[in-house]
Amino acid sequence: MHTVGFDKHDHAACVGGGLRAAEETCAKQGLRLTKGRRRVLEILLQEHRAMGAYDILSILAEEGYASQPPVVYRALDFLVGNGFVHKIQKLNAYVACAHPGDSHTPVFLICRGCEAVAETAATLKTTLGEAAKKVGFTIETTIVEAEGLCPVCTQTNAAGAPA
Repeated sequence: MHTVGFDKHDHAACVGGGLRAAEETCAKQGLRLTKGRRRVLEILLQEHRAMGAYDILSILAEEGYASQPPVVYRALDFLVGNGFVHKIQKLNAYVACAHPGDSHTPVFLICRGCEAVAETAATLKTTLGEAAKKVGFTIETTIVEAEGLCPVCTQTNAAGAPA
């Protein structure tokens, strides 16, 4: 068991499930999950943390992949565009989707102490959608990022250490 976001879970099942969901979605929709795209997704699934493009690039370079930023950015654009990965705007970083294959509006909980990120699917879109509909607005994209303290940093902060 590993800690991901703020919970413990079966890491091997998570990585395998994320890759399987991406492969199945690509097969159904006729999308190409190239070796590079798959590896970028695999890195994000294995690391279970928000990573910048250059963090990913350094891992790929160590593995012998071309160390060209456009390669990583194109892979990330594909993965984000198809819902396999999310961009955390506040951190200018990326995380693998914690709910692959599910249609959901992700809500990100970002710890300001350790920068751990947890993804949760909330019903915010329904409420927000109703409010937007009342004023004639059509929502195309919703990104919700909440900043605070994770359980570990909250405990550390309560013990008197700054977070």
